[in-house]
Amino acid sequence: MKRYIIMVACILIGGVLFAQQTGDSDSSARADTAQQSLKEVSVDKFEHEGFWTSEISSDHGTALSRLFEGEPADKQPIEDEQNLDPPPPDKYVLGTRVDFYHRGPASFKILAEHPIPIEGVTKTLSVWAVGRNFNHTLKIIVQDYFGKQHKLTLGTLNFQGWKQLSVAVPAQGDDRAVGGIPQQDYHFTGEVGIKIVGFEVICDPEETFGSYYLYLDDLRAVTDLFLQENRDEDDMEDSW
Repeated sequence: MKRYIIMVACILIGGVLFAQQTGDSDSSARADTAQQSLKEVSVDKFEHEGFWTSEISSDHGTALSRLFEGEPADKQPIEDEQNLDPPPPDKYVLGTRVDFYHRGPASFKILAEHPIPIEGVTKTLSVWAVGRNFNHTLKIIVQDYFGKQHKLTLGTLNFQGWKQLSVAVPAQGDDRAVGGIPQQDYHFTGEVGIKIVGFEVICDPEETFGSYYLYLDDLRAVTDLFLQENRDEDDMEDSW
């Protein structure tokens, strides 16, 4: 009988604790959602000749990037950009051609002239791509708040025509982003966010032959601008 009473008591206590933890979790989630100001922005539309360059190991082949006229037929404009006068230019896409010397493991990069900052805390990244139905993998290279580089997988390029590829940016934890990407230092209220360094294509060894063509357009981000919009105006700048 005593054992039965003890078991029931343990079950009741465990239920109460679980309910409290669940309630705390739900409250935390609602607080996090309330403290967000999400906005989709265009990071780069690939409109400037010479800003993006490509590179590959001289043992594997040659790479060249240049602009071409065109755009994805299904791409929808960003609402805020439609009200701009004049609207931002959106005439070109970035093309990259790689000529492989032989089959085998290989990769190539498409790099910006300098890292591109994204305002706010970035939640997702996306880019339109033409992959020519190869089993190559497209990654995006980002630089975190502390200057360290990370690579996020956008997807495999095994499709025909234009397709929008996207990836979520791992959230920063309270202990400087164990398992995540740091986008701010909680001790400071200045600039936050990540920077775009470029792209890397990890090639399928069985398909590294002849010439390969890749086209990219309209690199976008969904970013949280809550900190920027709610910063204390009576603060000090740590820029000296």
